[in-house]
Amino acid sequence: MRIEIITSLNSGSKETGFGSHLACVNVVESMERMGHMATLSICTSLNDLDNVSKRKPDLVVLAEKYMPVEGGNDIWFSEYFSRKKITFSGSSRETLKYDSDKVSAKLHLRHAGINTAKYFTAIPGQFHSENDLPFLYPLFLKPTDAANGNGIDDFSFVQNFGDFEAKVLSLYNLYRLPILVEEYLGGREFTVAIIETDTGRMITSAVEIIPPESTEGLRILGAEVKKLDTESLKIIEENDIKNIVNLAIEAFISLGVRGFGRIDVKMDDNGKCYFMEANLVPGMNLGTSYFPQACKIANGMSYDKVISLMLEECLSRVIPKSMLANSQSIENRSLQMH
Repeated sequence: MRIEIITSLNSGSKETGFGSHLACVNVVESMERMGHMATLSICTSLNDLDNVSKRKPDLVVLAEKYMPVEGGNDIWFSEYFSRKKITFSGSSRETLKYDSDKVSAKLHLRHAGINTAKYFTAIPGQFHSENDLPFLYPLFLKPTDAANGNGIDDFSFVQNFGDFEAKVLSLYNLYRLPILVEEYLGGREFTVAIIETDTGRMITSAVEIIPPESTEGLRILGAEVKKLDTESLKIIEENDIKNIVNLAIEAFISLGVRGFGRIDVKMDDNGKCYFMEANLVPGMNLGTSYFPQACKIANGMSYDKVISLMLEECLSRVIPKSMLANSQSIENRSLQMH
């Protein structure tokens, strides 16, 4: 198969994606070991995308959700290649909004009856006292659209109105969007890598994430922790894993995710599981990203095995197109002979 991995390598992006140039190269090299003709295409303009389209690859693997356009609207890769009728990996533009907008995902799943932490949104000056807040402390504040722990630190954990106002203001000044305010869940934290095969079978790899304890005595999975790789991943006990995996699968299906994704889950102090967020273009760095690491820890999968399984569903959508094209070609030749 002729496969192109598509990225803009937007270093300023705070959203999910395969990661750095090295992570994309990891994916390319894995596909080459499987015998595919794989190349990395860095797209920074519409002309770059049009050139990919002209090459007519069998499959494009999307390492990012969109390409930022200075002074214009972002170009969503899934939307672009859907219009060009080129098979692409992962979810549709409509579903990817649940990755970019945590509030949309929580609202959708709440309506579907799936556990998610209580929440509201806030902008500076919206609430004048703690009596105006929809519910009280402890609270946890984070951006609505950022991934990889961006905007999250010890100050995200709030127990009084002064700290609430300060964190809302600092996040709003940075992201210019309403801030997501959740009830703080004091239990353990998990992530579940899910790969859907061409037959619809869900392969799940769930691990517990344990951040280091900060000087404030908190275990917050923020940007600094992820950057320094100071958190640890561990296998989940048998008596906990069923509830965690079931919630992740329910969220995966309800959100309409296709192919693969990573669902984050957290427990409250009583051990009840809640959906936290969906990562639908998960990091794919060979040594550090949660998605391949979870697959390795939970199921003993090699990196190549993970990539192979991720490709399986994509290629099942490529082959029928190839068969149809061959069928039409044979039919046309038959008509010409008559």
